Amino acid sequence: MEKEAALLEAILYLETDPLDEAGLARISGLPREMVLSALEALENRYAQEESGVELSRIGGGIVIAPKKEYWNALRERYGRKNESRLSRAAMETLSIIAYSQPITRSEVEAIRGVQADTMIRLLLERELIREVGKKDVPGKPVQYGTTKTFLKLFRLESIADLPKLHNQEAERFEREPTE
Repeated sequence: MEKEAALLEAILYLETDPLDEAGLARISGLPREMVLSALEALENRYAQEESGVELSRIGGGIVIAPKKEYWNALRERYGRKNESRLSRAAMETLSIIAYSQPITRSEVEAIRGVQADTMIRLLLERELIREVGKKDVPGKPVQYGTTKTFLKLFRLESIADLPKLHNQEAERFEREPTE
């Protein structure tokens, strides 16, 4: 199993995007059961104190990432490339979209109290959000949601892993059904 684990480790090291078990099986040529066993062997290896990395599930896939206990020390240099360039307004807009998706531009503006065109355009360019459909109301406005790039940037396996909001914070993200 060591050879198979080493192969998967090399694949995960070389890939820039998270891979699920089926993707690992396809690339490695290993049967799915063997991929699962090799991933378990890697998890056991990385669980050792002398390892600085772990297998992390992000956006439905697996990546090799620094252990959470080291991430704060490494984040400034390695994790904030895109995040640090986002203004407070962009982060606020991104938060609203993440917690309220799918959501239209006018709904974001109703929550923020200011126009959101520029921030939405910026977030689309950074591929942190995408168009996910059109709302079934007159005018059919575009609805936005977050992307795998967003999940990867914030080290989330899915949107369900977003920090839970307290009642007062959650009320801020509620929309009036006016559109």
